[in-house]
Amino acid sequence: MNLRPFRLPLALLAAALLAGCSHDDAPAASNATAPAYAAIARGRIDIEGGLLKLSMPSEGIVQSVNAHEGEHVHKGQLLAQLNAEPAKLALDAALAEQQQAAAQESVLEDRAKAATLRASRLEQAAKAGAGDIQSADDARDAAQQVQGELANTHAAVALAAQKVASARYQLSLASLLAPIDGQIVQRMVQPGASVSPAAGPIFVMLPDSPRIVRAELNESFVGVVHDGMAAEVDDDSGSGMAPMKAHVLRIGNVFGASTLEDDPQVRANTRTVECVLAFDQQPATPLRIGQRVVVKFGK
Repeated sequence: MNLRPFRLPLALLAAALLAGCSHDDAPAASNATAPAYAAIARGRIDIEGGLLKLSMPSEGIVQSVNAHEGEHVHKGQLLAQLNAEPAKLALDAALAEQQQAAAQESVLEDRAKAATLRASRLEQAAKAGAGDIQSADDARDAAQQVQGELANTHAAVALAAQKVASARYQLSLASLLAPIDGQIVQRMVQPGASVSPAAGPIFVMLPDSPRIVRAELNESFVGVVHDGMAAEVDDDSGSGMAPMKAHVLRIGNVFGASTLEDDPQVRANTRTVECVLAFDQQPATPLRIGQRVVVKFGK
């Protein structure tokens, strides 16, 4: 077990115990050196869900890159554009097919109305003895035939509309839009590059989300830390940044090896549980993702 982050509190506790044994008449000094924290853990600054890795929705040749590293972008903003000419041609063809089907539908609707009206009149004339029954039957069959053609045309119009929707969707895949507000922290593409969804991300984005702390709680302290517990977060680099107040959001149920321990042997033998904390107030000084911190859990 790696006890390096806990040496100071343990040393203070030992000093307090020794002071209590040798100076029974100095309780004030003993209380002053009593440990102020129930547990201490290493951690790092993060956001829920982590950084976003954005890939192009479809394959093609990059026509333009519209966002750059360090730029703050808004939801729906264009980040990159593929050569969309093939998709535009496909959409134009689908629209022409839809227009043709709609025109044919209009013509058949007029024919169907006329055929139905003629069949009705001939049938009434036949019933009144002023017309031929065979002519009425033929007119009724013709009206039914036109109605069948109209039904097929309705289906063709619906299919054409579906093709238009599909073509528009394919055209939309030629554009990569920002899914949420955030900052572009890395760009890995240039105009003219060939990209595809399987080729990996072309942007890494930092969402505008509240910062959290992912601490690695040593197995010996799992029992003393609980949800909602108050904690103090200090910068581990010794920058002198003021401590920040936080509280425990959740404690994991899975033990794992430490990822923040530098010593390979200690890392292999240390079992930790992830503990996620939220700041009581978001720090005024921007915290960088991955920044290392020390978390002190209050009694």
